[in-house]
Amino acid sequence: MSTAPLPMPSTWRQFHALTKPRVIQLIVFCALIGMVLAVPGLPSWAQVRLAAIACFGIWLVAGAAAAFNCVVEQHIDAKMKRTAWRPTAKGELTNPQTLTFSALLCAAGSAILWFAVNPLTMWLTFATFVGYAVIYTVILKPLTPQNIVIGGASGAMPPVLGWAAMTNTVAPEALILFLIIFLWTPPHFWALALYRVEDYRKSGLPMLPVTHGSEFTRLQILLYTLVLLAATLMPFMMRMSGWFYLVSALALGIGFCGYAFALWRTYSDALARKTFRFSLIHLSLLFAALLIDHYLPW
Repeated sequence: MSTAPLPMPSTWRQFHALTKPRVIQLIVFCALIGMVLAVPGLPSWAQVRLAAIACFGIWLVAGAAAAFNCVVEQHIDAKMKRTAWRPTAKGELTNPQTLTFSALLCAAGSAILWFAVNPLTMWLTFATFVGYAVIYTVILKPLTPQNIVIGGASGAMPPVLGWAAMTNTVAPEALILFLIIFLWTPPHFWALALYRVEDYRKSGLPMLPVTHGSEFTRLQILLYTLVLLAATLMPFMMRMSGWFYLVSALALGIGFCGYAFALWRTYSDALARKTFRFSLIHLSLLFAALLIDHYLPW
């Protein structure tokens, strides 16, 4: 009995997969929060239009960075179950094809941000592209177990980009949002690395669980979640938000700390996986709470 070969995915779907859509969605969402908080009260139609254009431009450049990352890490991706399906890892797309796609996305996104938003947002977004695609992916990730900590600065930029898009400035409030994501990134990725440790060991990447072991990594996750909890209270302290956000931040932060404490005390892959998933819920709901709080009448 013969079986027909599985059909190849369309070229469009392969290119779309290179942009890491789920990651990009979170990036654009965080940028949108920065845009919303930068505008007091309800936005005008002109501001809504500006925000939509800025989101599109940021999405294009972020997708370009993700595609470039797939080229650089194709041999590493091929060794890891989590990433072996990527078109570059499977050889379904060539390096010239992927690099051309990345360059076109970056050029289009940068042009949109420069001409339809403002040059500051374009330069900040391009700097984020370089920080992620080159400094983090090419230099830091294969060099040091602190790659996620240092490289997290690029991933924390979206609210700053959003704020700059609406105001043409980088305000202290935007930097607080940056700090929250910066502190959230290490425990988020280290939880993933704990239950994917064998993948990272095979790949040769010096992730913290590989270089320092599970117990040390779990302690770092706990410490970071405690510092993160304190940082998430800053929007309330700076009067960026009200009581709804404060209650939400405390509930989410205590939940994250609870997962981290349980993981520190007793390790299991299942618990590490739950901690990783909760970290995604934590950041999404935290920023959603900021959004809701911004429009509450009290």
